Amino acid sequence: MKILVAGRNGQVGWELERALARLGEVTATDRASLDLADFDAIRRVVREAKPGLIVNAAAYAAVDKAESEPELAMRVNGEAPGVLAEEAKRLGALLVHYSTDYVFDGTKRTPYREDDVPNPLSVYGKSKLQGEESVRAAGCRHLILRTGWVYAGRGRNFLLTILRKAKEGAPVRVVADQLGAPTGARDVAALTADVLGCDAPPVGIFHAAASGETSWHGFASAILELAGLPATVEAIPTSEYPTPARRPGYSVLDSSRLPRETGVRPIGPWRERLAALLAEMKP
Repeated sequence: MKILVAGRNGQVGWELERALARLGEVTATDRASLDLADFDAIRRVVREAKPGLIVNAAAYAAVDKAESEPELAMRVNGEAPGVLAEEAKRLGALLVHYSTDYVFDGTKRTPYREDDVPNPLSVYGKSKLQGEESVRAAGCRHLILRTGWVYAGRGRNFLLTILRKAKEGAPVRVVADQLGAPTGARDVAALTADVLGCDAPPVGIFHAAASGETSWHGFASAILELAGLPATVEAIPTSEYPTPARRPGYSVLDSSRLPRETGVRPIGPWRERLAALLAEMKP
């Protein structure tokens, strides 16, 4: 099977290029070879590749910057997935698309399920919700995976920022009143490959995050503890760390449905998965 992956330089996309190799011939694109803001380019690349599976891990991911670039964020996150979905339908291909916990407003205090009503607080969240709706409206076979608080051992992310600050001796002050589940990019990619390897991959929207929950402060503290770094983390409220984009105070995802319906192994507890990656990185 021919597989087209968009977003090869992103955290999840980089892992997907490797994880999906066991399922077929993978062609992975970056922004230079496929700019999702260019709809004609999307159509051209897909039609040239003729994939049986399209995996869209590309996104406008700058949550705060999106507040000042709403049109671009909406074009890339909201409209481009619909173009990919139209091309997938034309080819009879399956489209896998990634969404976010930020489609929710955080007013719940129990993990969000797939059938909970989205109510995004930010331009980024609104654009990602529009992307979900665009994919569904196109009528192709699709699998939308919502995840959140993604980190990896490469690129730019919260994990690497905390490690860098600790090694530099810089103060580490982290918000303690936003709750979620840190999720490794490699784990998202591995789960995706396992699900796609099923005899009949499911269609629809599913949550795909690590289990458990913590705050950003708890995440940072665990990073330093597991990495054996002596730095301490100061807990602060969101009000002391204002950002252009509003974040949900609670965005834990209930990810039990996908393993239950497919039989694949879930990602597992967030702290356990973080420990495994840090042991490999030896930071």
